Amino acid sequence: MTITLRPGTTVMFTGDSITDSRRLESEDGLGFGYPLRIAGEWGLRHPDRPVTWLNSAIAGHKVSDLEPRWQRDVLDARPDVVSILVGVNDMGWHTLDPEGRVIPAAEFTAGYDRLLAPLAGAGTELILIEPFLLPVHGVVEAGAALVGEAERKEWRTDLNPKIQAVRELADTYGAHLLPADRMFTELATTTGPEHWAEDGVHPTPAGHAALAAAWLRLVA
Repeated sequence: MTITLRPGTTVMFTGDSITDSRRLESEDGLGFGYPLRIAGEWGLRHPDRPVTWLNSAIAGHKVSDLEPRWQRDVLDARPDVVSILVGVNDMGWHTLDPEGRVIPAAEFTAGYDRLLAPLAGAGTELILIEPFLLPVHGVVEAGAALVGEAERKEWRTDLNPKIQAVRELADTYGAHLLPADRMFTELATTTGPEHWAEDGVHPTPAGHAALAAAWLRLVA
C-alpha cells in the first residue's frame, strides 16, 4: 500500500549528506538533491494537495549522530511522514575519520531501532531508504581519504549487514522500504555506476532523480 499525502501533510527527510545536499544554502531548506525533486514533482502533479516539506539531514552524520538531535530536529516537528537515509558514514567512518572506528552491525541496528520506536508509537508513516554503494572504478577522494578498490571491497562487506538491518527494521515497524542499493545496482548494469554516483556514494543529478522517482512511487 502507498502512503496517502493529504493536504497539509508534513514530510520530514533526514539522514546524512545525500539528503542534506547543502540544504542550509537553499532558500527553501531542501537542498539541491532528491528531497527538492520530490517536492517539485509532487507540487506539479498535485497542486490541490499542498505538503510541507522539511529536511533535517546533516552531512557526515551517522545513526549515533542522529540520536542526540532526534527529539529537537525530528520529533518536535510532529511530522506525518519521516523518510530516513543513513548508513554510509556508519560504513566508512573508520576510513574517513582518523578518530573513527568500525561500527558493528548490531550497534547500527540498535541505534536505528531507537530512532524508529517513538515514531511508530506516534503513528507516523515511515520510509526507510537503504544505504548504498556503487562499484565505481579507480581511486576517488572522500574527504581527506583516498578510496580505491580495496576500500570499496571492505566497505561492501561492512555495508551488506547494515542494509539487511534496514530491511528487517522496515518489516518490524511496518515501514515502506526504498531498496536503493538494489535499484542502483540494477541501473548500473546498463549505464555504468559513475552515471549514478561518481564517487560511488553521492548521487549525480541522475542519481537524485532516480531516488526521487522511486520515493514518489511509495506515495499517492
